[in-house]
Amino acid sequence: MQKENGIASHAQLVSVPRKKRENHHNALTQNEKLVGRTLKKNVHLTDQEIAAITTKKGLISLLSTKNVNVRKALVKMKYEQELEKLQIELVKLQRTVQLTGRRVVILFEGRDAAGKGGSIRRFIEHLNPRTARVVALPKPTEVEKGQWYFQRYARQLANPGEITFFDRSWYNRAVVEPVMGFCTETQYKVFMQQVPEFEHMLYEDGVELIKFWFSISKEVQHARFKSRRTDPLKQWKISPVDDQAQENWNAYTCYKEEMFSKTHTSYAPWIIVKANDKKKARLESMRYVLSVLPYDGKETPGTSLSPDPEIVLRHHRSNHSLD
Repeated sequence: MQKENGIASHAQLVSVPRKKRENHHNALTQNEKLVGRTLKKNVHLTDQEIAAITTKKGLISLLSTKNVNVRKALVKMKYEQELEKLQIELVKLQRTVQLTGRRVVILFEGRDAAGKGGSIRRFIEHLNPRTARVVALPKPTEVEKGQWYFQRYARQLANPGEITFFDRSWYNRAVVEPVMGFCTETQYKVFMQQVPEFEHMLYEDGVELIKFWFSISKEVQHARFKSRRTDPLKQWKISPVDDQAQENWNAYTCYKEEMFSKTHTSYAPWIIVKANDKKKARLESMRYVLSVLPYDGKETPGTSLSPDPEIVLRHHRSNHSLD
């Protein structure tokens, strides 16, 4: 079959015997899936154009005719391909957790606009919602304010066979609340004394706890806030706290470092995720979870489970984070 620049015409495909056309179609299934998912929402590509791609050169040639930034398109396609492989491994992990009755809790902490919510969405995209929950609690009610601080969070912990993702957690009291004046100094001190004990009880009871801190620079946070204000699809992300995040940057830093020094333990370590690049942060945080939690099929993964040490690393006294 003749082709020009790696793109076969529809007429050429039709002229090939049916069996060969079917084999050709099967070989292109991955190309169609990948191109379709990453480009069709923003670029007008027909099914025939996608099906005609036979080589990387052909793909580049086609994208060039559509005024597409080829480099960015290929980076996005590579990201989508790797994301799918990791999501397949997460499904395998969830299945093992379900069958064995394990309890997995993953905390996503970090400054505003660090990409916590977006990462969680990619984690759960293909998980069974019956045993994968996202916890994003609103401000406490008057009744909850009078309870033991950890009480409303303890109710949300994973049940047997569940994975629970906390979009912010009890660590609100370690950073956000003292900076914004939402708690008293006494409440803050009591929390800092109790949280290692609380997490040690979870550890002793068999809860598998992972604590992520998504770290971004001040400049990136500013740019993301600006994007939220101008993008109508991101308007819901704007909050009054955002307006003070940049102004209180140094105060957040002080409380964050105090939190690390008092709550980074051998049984519940802090995992720093450098999140200036959202896509890398998502992929590498997934890779970290898969690398530390056992599951059936882990011995034959579809991709590498070793997180990039330049993106994901344990907290140490020296400051490796961006913020």
